Order: sequence, then C-alpha cells, then structure tokens
Amino acid sequence: MAYPPPTDDRAADPLGYLGIVRLPGAARAFLPALLGRLAFAMVGLVILLAVQRATGSFAVAGSATGAFGVANVVASPYRARLVDRIGQRRALVSMAVGFATALGTLAVLTYVDAPAWSLVLGSLVTGFFPPPLGASMRVVWSSLTPPGPTRTRAYSLDAVSEESMFTIGPLLGATLVTALSPSIALAATGCVAVVGTVGMTTSRHSRGHGPRTTGTTPSSRPLRRPGFVGVLTAMAGVGAVLGTVEIAATAFAAKQGAIGSAGTLLAALGAGSVCGGLLYGRRSWAGSLTRRLLTTVLMMAVLTSLLSLVSTTVPLHVGLFLLGFCIAPALVTGYLLSDHLTTADVRTEASSWINTAVNAGAALASAGIGVVVDSRSPGTGFLVGGAAAALLLVLAAVTRPPS
Repeated sequence: MAYPPPTDDRAADPLGYLGIVRLPGAARAFLPALLGRLAFAMVGLVILLAVQRATGSFAVAGSATGAFGVANVVASPYRARLVDRIGQRRALVSMAVGFATALGTLAVLTYVDAPAWSLVLGSLVTGFFPPPLGASMRVVWSSLTPPGPTRTRAYSLDAVSEESMFTIGPLLGATLVTALSPSIALAATGCVAVVGTVGMTTSRHSRGHGPRTTGTTPSSRPLRRPGFVGVLTAMAGVGAVLGTVEIAATAFAAKQGAIGSAGTLLAALGAGSVCGGLLYGRRSWAGSLTRRLLTTVLMMAVLTSLLSLVSTTVPLHVGLFLLGFCIAPALVTGYLLSDHLTTADVRTEASSWINTAVNAGAALASAGIGVVVDSRSPGTGFLVGGAAAALLLVLAAVTRPPS
C-alpha cells in the first residue's frame, strides 16, 4: 500500500457538520441521495421475507438474497464506471428505473406464487441494477470540499448518515412486509430508489458531473494505480470483521437462549459506528491516511478476537459498541485514500471498489464463519474472523510499493 504524503488535519479549521450541509446546493443533493440509499438498506431483508413468504422456505429465500448480493458485488464497479463515463444523471436514473422494474417484476412473481427458481433468478437480475448513490454522492462532496479536514468531515457525515439508513431500512422493510404485503414492500422499495435518485440527479451539483469529455488510459484505472489494491485488501479486512460479527453474534445470542438479543447486539455495533464516525469527523488528525487505515483495521482485528473471551450478552454489547467505533472511521479513510490515489475522472469507480472490497470480505467471512460456528462455537468464530482480518492487514502492509 502506498503511503500518501503526511496529512495534518490540524493545519486548517474545517466547517462543522451543519456548515457542510449548508454549503450551497449540498443539502439539495445529499438528502435525496440519502433517501435513495434507504431503498438499498431495505432491499435485502425485503427480498428475504418476500421470497420466504411466497415459498415457505428459508433455503430458497437465502438463495435469492445471496443471488442478489453476488450480482450486486460483481456489477458494482461496472455500474460506477458507467457513471464516470456517461454522467450521473443518465446513468443513475437508468439504473434506478431498471432496479424498480426488476423489483416490480419480483413483486408480481411473489404475488402469483411463481416457481422458486424464477424468484432466485429475479433476485439475481435485481442485483445488477442498484444505482451507486453513495459513491456518486462522495464525488459530489469531493467537488464541494477541498482535500483535508473539511472533506474528512463531509465523508464522516455521509458515512454516519448511511449507517443510520441501514438501521432504519430493515425496520421499515419488515414493517411494510408484515403490515401490508411482500409485493407492496418490493414495489415500494423500487419507488423509494427512483424518487431518491431523481431528486439527487436533478440537483445542480449532480448535473455538473456529466459525461466524461476525454478517454481514460489503462494506467488511470483504479486497479492500476500504485497502492490501490493494498487499500482494497485492508478494506476486505473491514468486511471480514463485519461478516464475522453478523454470524457469530447471532449464533452467540441463539446459544444463550436469547435470539431476540441478536438485533440489539448488531444495533450496538451500528451505534458505535455512528459515534465513531462523528468523533472521527470532529477531531483533527495528524499523519498519513494509510497509517490511519492500517491502525484502525488492526484495532478491529484485535477487538474481534477479544470477543471470543466474552461469555454473556451484556459484555458482548459493550464489546460490539467499541468495535463499532472503528467501522465508520475505517470506511471514511478508505474513501479518502481512493480520492488520493486516483484521478477525478474515475472517482466514482474508485469509491465503488472500496464498497466492493468490504462487501466481498463480508460475504466470504459470513460463509466461512458460519461453518466455524456450526462445527466449533461462536467464540471460535470471533477468533477466526479476527485472525482473517489481521492476515489481510498484513498483506495490505507488506505489499505496499516503496514510499
């Protein structure tokens, strides 16, 4: 991983969070983008519940959700590259319409009791279309703020707000499924995505990111940039921790005979992330971005491993809250590094690769830790997950090019 020049955030007086939102045109782009991201926070659980209701099988529902996730991870960099190439408005609106259409089709399939394979296929197709609103909004933030403490604060605000959407989204999705119907929940999720996307792309700052006027050279692609793969390796470590916690914490709650506490355990992780992100944005930091990322991922690996020593749910809540403190800062630093290591004309793609690395790490960890938990124990799952994150951290550090 390349070490960017030391960045001393204490050298400037950044805007406060309210000042950032009050930047001319910022709220006009940010708030609709946040609404659109709410749809993505809803969709996973909505698909799971809708397919389970339609088939009576969690196995089929899990396959459908997994198919959606795989398609989303595979297509994510290509969707972002399209945004960089043809501009935010054309690309994002087209994707949102495709996403809503696919969800509408899936809603019909669940309503008419279609065969299980068609529901899995419909979920797979849906996964190709979610518009990369998070990456696109970070491009807008990068055009509104200078590199340094103000941009760090803007990205922290964005990350914390997105974390809040991923807390609200599943609750809203589950409510729509139970209070109305699975089909209505699927259709509503698509509508939220379209409304948020159109709202963002009609803002002047989003319209300003139009089609790329010059072609890109192979050397400008994010994966070709020195140090970028190292950043992705470290971010995969972040994902490994997230995937581990989701499986091991749920298994821990079940083993304690308190499966209902699984939700509060994951909520503690999310609450810690919100607090950590807000603190990270408010503080001024010295040193290189790379060193911050490596330090944060190291803390996550250590804390995850230490959770293997916990024997009751109360200290596990505390441990997950402390672990959550590291999540948003790690994500924000990864996004800042993607800005630093790549050129402006591929910035959406670069930011999307950060998300892809996290999602891939989480998916692989979820599968692996599930096996460990079944054959050993939740505590062993935490230990193995922490070790996996540490291994990825070592790879990220060792493979960095010379400074």
